[in-house]
Amino acid sequence: MILIADSGASKTDWRIIADGGSIAQAQTLGFNPYIQPAEHLERELREMLLPQMPQTPTRIYYYGTGCSSDKNRKIIRTVFEKFFPHAHIEVWHDMLAAARALCGKQEGIACILGTGANSCYYDGQHIVENVTSLGYILGDEGSGAWLGKQIVADYLRKDLPEKLWDAFKQRFPFEKEEIIDKVYNADMPSRFLGSFSHFIFQHLQEAYCQNLVRYGFELFLERNVMKYARYEHAKVHFTGSIAFYFSNQLRQVAASKNISVQHIVESPIAGLTLYHQQS
Repeated sequence: MILIADSGASKTDWRIIADGGSIAQAQTLGFNPYIQPAEHLERELREMLLPQMPQTPTRIYYYGTGCSSDKNRKIIRTVFEKFFPHAHIEVWHDMLAAARALCGKQEGIACILGTGANSCYYDGQHIVENVTSLGYILGDEGSGAWLGKQIVADYLRKDLPEKLWDAFKQRFPFEKEEIIDKVYNADMPSRFLGSFSHFIFQHLQEAYCQNLVRYGFELFLERNVMKYARYEHAKVHFTGSIAFYFSNQLRQVAASKNISVQHIVESPIAGLTLYHQQS
């Protein structure tokens, strides 16, 4: 049996490929080893995933945010070894998941625009170039966390248009101190900030929201995609909830910069499943 995971800041999508070829799916909370202790992943596996597994996996492919360092990959591998000591386990960064799912074995630029943001140039086998991802504090332009950060700041400073400010207040009746505490003291602040992107999507008819989304996408393309030497000639693909739900705006902004956007999918898990079935 093959177990495949695509783990972001908000959620982890799983695919379970049984020996007979049948495919099952599951979803648990996201995990980031830079922010959360290994016990969080252990709990999700024990309480949420294991009860749904019909067999013990012989091969495990885990792709996750925060898995670019050997140290973090070892943390995750150690957790899986506790549950599946005899399995072949591979742990990779979520950027490779996006590249394999979106490009398969073809050359192209793969981008993530979900709660966080990232990009890479993929030669069909390996990531050969990767613009540094700086996370939701220093970077992640255009991501859900970035969008949420902008609208929350404008709300607290009362820079939102009055109609939108009233709607935001009614939807999220937080006091300023509650918001500050969730951003600076609570677990997973990027997930909290990213949750406000739903409000932006529901109010896209408002000029403020349209302009915010377009500006975020402009920054993402300029600071990521357009730094790859062959970006005007390459196929550019996206995965992630923000890219998926704001795909019309994303394609329009990309076209204005002569960038050809090909595939946009909400999650790379289906492409990853196909990739590992064929490998």
